[in-house]
Formats: sequence, C-alpha cells, structure tokens
Amino acid sequence: MNASSTKRIARRVSVAKVMGSVGIVGAAAAVAGLGTFGAFTDSTAPAPVSIQSGIVSIDLAAGDGTATVPLAFDGVVPGASVTRALNLVNDGDSDLSAVRLATVATESSVMDTDAVHGLQMTVLSCPVAWTSDFTCAVPATELLAPGPVIDDAELSDPASLAAGVTDHLAVTLSLPASAGDAFKDQSSELALTFSATQRDGATR
Repeated sequence: MNASSTKRIARRVSVAKVMGSVGIVGAAAAVAGLGTFGAFTDSTAPAPVSIQSGIVSIDLAAGDGTATVPLAFDGVVPGASVTRALNLVNDGDSDLSAVRLATVATESSVMDTDAVHGLQMTVLSCPVAWTSDFTCAVPATELLAPGPVIDDAELSDPASLAAGVTDHLAVTLSLPASAGDAFKDQSSELALTFSATQRDGATR
C-alpha cells in the first residue's frame, strides 16, 4: 500500500478533471458483552466467590496527539491515496473480545456508492506512533484489508483488545485509477464508528 497523499500514477486518467473530497467523523462506542460470571458447586469447605465487573471503554484521538477528530481527506484523485493517523485506545480495565469498524455515509455520492470504482479503505496498525511519512518502525499489522469504504467489519486482532493498549492506526482511502468522469467534483461525508465488545468471563 502506498501511503503518499498526492502520488500520481503514470497513466493520467482524468486526473485534471476528476477530483473528490471526503470528510470523516470518527466516533467510539463501548458495548458490554456477556459479562463476567462465577460458577461453583457445594462442597464441605465452600470458598467465597466474588464477582466484579470491569470497565469497557475505547477512545479515539488524532495520531498527532491532538483531540481533532474528524479527519479530512481532500483532493483524492484517481490512482492516488490519502492516509491519516488515528489512535484507538483501550482505556478501560477490561480486555475486549472484538472491535468492529462501521463506516456509513452521512452525505453520499458516487464516491462511496460505487463499490468497484469508488473509494477503498485500508486500516493498518503500528505498535508505536507512525512517522510523518507513515512509516512504522516495526512491521505494521493489517487490521482491515482493502475494500469498499462503506462497510461494517471486525478488525483483525487489534492490539487494543488488551486493556491499556493503543493501536496507532493508519487509515488510508484510495480512489482506483478506473474512476472516471462520473466522479468529477463529487464529495462524500463519512462517519467511522469503532465498537468494542467485552471479553466473556471465564468459569471459576
């Protein structure tokens, strides 16, 4: 994946005529799962059983350390991609079983309705902060494979499933080189929502 925000392809496919813009609003949500439970049977020496509930919480922040979310993706041209950094933080005290990313269009256009020639999204995770040119000091992990931007999918084993851990995300939008004149001056507004599910409790 090329993370350059302005890279042009050698084949000049309506680059001068076709340009779109995308605005993205990020949101975080926490959803409790089945919860923690205890199981026990009678015995000659019953042991006390305590049940405690944890805190399930995730938080979003811009990758540069500011609290600025939404993210702006402007001037996306055919054959180019734009990448922005976002931190997904498990700031609760409970491990998670899953984190999902749902993307919907709050203002729609052909940019998001055309699943083949329209915007495609990829999400990578780095265990440390991305550099200014979106290089990860260690191998990055692909949490969401390239696909149509409008989707609702589970992230693939994010580090932030563990309490107190942060995924440094690189969210990339790309417009295929096959995007034609129908995309000229089109724009979409997208909302990204990360939802977390608490890990089920184990029998004790």
